[in-house]
Amino acid sequence: MNQAIPDTALHGFRSGYVALIGRPNAGKSTLLNRLVGEKIAAVSNKPQTTRFAIQGIITRPEGQIVLVDTPGVHKPGYLLNRRMMSAVHEALAGVNLVVLMRDASVSTGNGDRFVFELVRESQKPAILALNKIDKIADKADLLALIEFYRDQHDWQAIVPLSARKGKAVDALLGEIIKNLPEGEAVFGADELTDQPMRVLVAEIVREKILETTGEELPYVTAVVTERYDESEPGLVRINCAILVERQSQKKIIVGRAGERIKDIGTRARQDILPLLDGQRVYLELFVKVEADWRNSHVALNDLGIRE
Repeated sequence: MNQAIPDTALHGFRSGYVALIGRPNAGKSTLLNRLVGEKIAAVSNKPQTTRFAIQGIITRPEGQIVLVDTPGVHKPGYLLNRRMMSAVHEALAGVNLVVLMRDASVSTGNGDRFVFELVRESQKPAILALNKIDKIADKADLLALIEFYRDQHDWQAIVPLSARKGKAVDALLGEIIKNLPEGEAVFGADELTDQPMRVLVAEIVREKILETTGEELPYVTAVVTERYDESEPGLVRINCAILVERQSQKKIIVGRAGERIKDIGTRARQDILPLLDGQRVYLELFVKVEADWRNSHVALNDLGIRE
C-alpha cells in the first residue's frame, strides 16, 4: 500500500464514489472485477450473488474511481434481503455518480422500471451502461433500447458494452472519470478494494459453491472466514465455514465421499493464490447447519451483512 499515487495536485485529476446499480444478473460484479483487474466480487449466473456493497478502486493517471458494487435490486423477503436493499439505498445516497447497468439482451420488465425509478429519484448524475451487447443478434433492438432510455432521462452518457468480453469498458471508464469532481485520490494507487482478504476469500469460496451446486442451492449458503493465519513464512492457513439451513443441504455441498467439497476447495484455491503474492495456501472448508440464518441478526452481522 506504499506505492505513490498519481500527482493528484495536478489540475484536472478527478476522483469520487460511483454506485453500480442494476437488477440481479445485470453483470455488475463481472464489470467490477474487469475494471479492477482482480477478482474481488463473487460472480455467478444466480440472482442475488452480491450481498453487500463492495468497493473496487480503479486508479488511472487522469483520475480515481471508487466503484461501489451493490446487490441486485429485488423484492426483499428475508432479513438478509432487506439488508441487501438497505445497502443499495445507502450507496445511492453517498456517491457522486450512479451507473445504471442494464442487461440489454432481455426485454424490459417491471424490475427494470423499478431500478430506473430508484436512480431517477436519487437525483444523482447517472450513466446508463447497456451490458451483454454480445448476446444481441439484431442491432436494431439495441438502437431501439438506446432511444427508449434516452427519452426517459437526462443521462450523462449511454454506453453499450460487454463486461464479460471487455468490449467498450474503457469507454465507460472514460465517461465515469469525466463526470467525477476534481479532487485528490482517496486511496493509494495499488489499493484495489476496501475489503480485507478474509472477505475476499469467503466470496471466492461462495462463488465456487454456486458454480458446483447449480440450481440445487442458489440462495441458502453463506461463507465466513473463521481463520486467516499468516504466521508461517510463505504459507497462509485459511479455515472457512459454509453455512446452510438444513442437514440435507450440507449433504449436497459435501457430496458423495466428500468429493464436492473437495472440488469447491480446489477451485477456490486457484482463485485465491493470485491474490497472495506468491505465498502458498492451505484452505480448509467445513459445513455448519444453522437454521434460518437468513433471518438471524447475529449470523448476518458475522457475515458482514449489516444494517
